[in-house]
Amino acid sequence: MPNPSPPEHAEAPPQVRTRRVYSRRHGGAWKVAYADFVTALMALFIVLWMMNASASVKRSVVGYFKDPKGYTRTLGAGPGQAGEGILVHHDNVGGLQDQLRQALQRVPEFQKLRDNVKFSVTGEGLRIDLLETEQGLFFVSGSPQPTVSGDHLLRALALELAAMPNRLIIEGHTDARPFRNATPENGYSNWELAADRANAARRLLHTYGVTASQVAEVRGFADQRPYNDKDPDDPRNRRVSVVVRFAQ
Repeated sequence: MPNPSPPEHAEAPPQVRTRRVYSRRHGGAWKVAYADFVTALMALFIVLWMMNASASVKRSVVGYFKDPKGYTRTLGAGPGQAGEGILVHHDNVGGLQDQLRQALQRVPEFQKLRDNVKFSVTGEGLRIDLLETEQGLFFVSGSPQPTVSGDHLLRALALELAAMPNRLIIEGHTDARPFRNATPENGYSNWELAADRANAARRLLHTYGVTASQVAEVRGFADQRPYNDKDPDDPRNRRVSVVVRFAQ
């Protein structure tokens, strides 16, 4: 029996519209997880930075956390006094000596030069003497022209000293052997050589970061202050000295 067809005017069933409901019950847990991730990442960067930091930076960080108020008073500030370096005085000069020695050891040829680099503490400050050999080690013999080794060593010193707020004294010394044809009245003598080498060292230190305001004095002594006063002709008497002056 055929199905009866619906009436021609029958109304279509009403369409039911459903509203999609989005749940907003996610909370803030993701924010906490993200904050933990950023904190861990920052800690990683700090650890990596400290592993590659210089000895002076590490000492500065340790000193700051031990005594923030007291320690910051010993640090330099401003363009002419780098905040990284420690103000050197009688009580902590040993730390500076160790720091500079470590910096010089990174110079490739330092193993050949170490017997000619002497540290000593004087009334003025920490003295670094670069002692010459007969052939000329840090400067070309009889000339104010630095050798490659002299350039490298002064560069390593400058990178460390530039971070110090202390002022510097640079000295030039010679042995007692006179220049040919030089007299006290004219000619190129040990006085000129001593002063020229001190100035050449000063220029190199400035080239590698020491500021103009850090250099307090440049001195030329000729043969008047020998390293070995028992032998005026000892080649070690030819030297350039850099003195890190104690804080006043």
